[in-house]
Amino acid sequence: MSAYGVPATPQVPREFADVLRAHLAELTEEMIGEIRAGVPEYSRPGDEKYVKAVRRAVEEALRLFLARIAGDGDEQGRAPEVYRAIGRGEASEGRPLDSLQAALRICARVAWRRLALASETLDLSRERLCAVGEAILVYLDEIAAAAAEGYAEAQIKVAGELELRRRRLLDLLVAGPPADLRAVEDLARAAGWTMPRSVAGVALAARPLAAAFGDREPPGHPAMPPSVLGLASASAAVARTAGPVNGTVGGVARPALPPDVLAALDRPDPFLVLPDPEAPGRTALLDRALRDWVVVLGPPVPVREAAQSLRLAREALDLTRRGLLPSGRETGAGRSAPAVVRCADHLATMVVCKDEALVRIIRRTRLAPLRGLRAGQRDRVAETLLAWLQCGHNANEVAARLHVHPQTVRYRLRQAMELFGDQLGSPDDRFELEIALRARALEPPRTGGR
Repeated sequence: MSAYGVPATPQVPREFADVLRAHLAELTEEMIGEIRAGVPEYSRPGDEKYVKAVRRAVEEALRLFLARIAGDGDEQGRAPEVYRAIGRGEASEGRPLDSLQAALRICARVAWRRLALASETLDLSRERLCAVGEAILVYLDEIAAAAAEGYAEAQIKVAGELELRRRRLLDLLVAGPPADLRAVEDLARAAGWTMPRSVAGVALAARPLAAAFGDREPPGHPAMPPSVLGLASASAAVARTAGPVNGTVGGVARPALPPDVLAALDRPDPFLVLPDPEAPGRTALLDRALRDWVVVLGPPVPVREAAQSLRLAREALDLTRRGLLPSGRETGAGRSAPAVVRCADHLATMVVCKDEALVRIIRRTRLAPLRGLRAGQRDRVAETLLAWLQCGHNANEVAARLHVHPQTVRYRLRQAMELFGDQLGSPDDRFELEIALRARALEPPRTGGR
């Protein structure tokens, strides 16, 4: 048995090699002619270099086969090495492995046909004829296996080089300060990545395996609101629960992403760069492929600003960990949040949370009139006043938003006017008041009625 799992070459009389050598040139031409006629990938009559390569492959196959029959120790073991190299060359040329295997089968068929025609002239007995035929088939299996191995090696190498270029491109896209656009374009071509009109950074976090515990908290987790359960320590929680698993990243299934999406899933802060994020179906693509992840889509930007989009996506992801933004796919009270968190839908919240020290000062100043009210009153007046500012001062719209009667809204607004009357006349004052009320609204809800 050979190293490729094929049977050893049957014993063939050595003198048969001398007989075949006399017909070697004629046999070579016949094989080349049939290969070019039967395998379109090898039919390049105008390409002299290519014709020579095909001729060399056929001549080497015949020469090494004869060396094996003749018992030439120096040449006997070279066939696998030669055909591994040929397989690597085929892969680098971009031709399918099927073409090479078809060419090898043609060579075997021609050799067997010529052998059958010459059997009487060579006075071959039936036993010897069968032995030579079997030797041809065993040799074909061995060199085909060697060629397939070389082909696979080359494909792995090319894929590895391509992946390395894609990683370098990804790092270049999110580098700060932005890299020269020509350098990005050159590396994109080398990586086989089509430069899009716009991109978006996508921040990711592995979801906790809360579903495995039913209604209970996973071990080691304190009670938290459902929207933020475990997100603050998702990676550690998943690692503790699932451990290292093949085909996973951070304990969850490795997503199947299309080739135009550049991914860095094995890093401490996993992320993607999504080309053409505003094209139809792009958000749905993320939803389908990343069902086990919290997905935050940054705003669409030109390619040179990919780092900025990713930075904003990561800031929004941090807000989801704190429960200030929905984390997607969570359900509560029969409602479902969007699967992909889009920064573009939460820009006001992100602005409010950008400088929390400054916002605390604004809150302390602008919401001072609420301090004289009881906790429940404070909540109702603040909620109603914020809705009134956001609804263009329309009491009926406020009532619809808060699911209360318009008269209730008007009563609360009279309270608010008495408390905040001096802050509602100036646009700048109203703007700061709305910031303060928005920041207050981001706090966890209090219990109690309206």
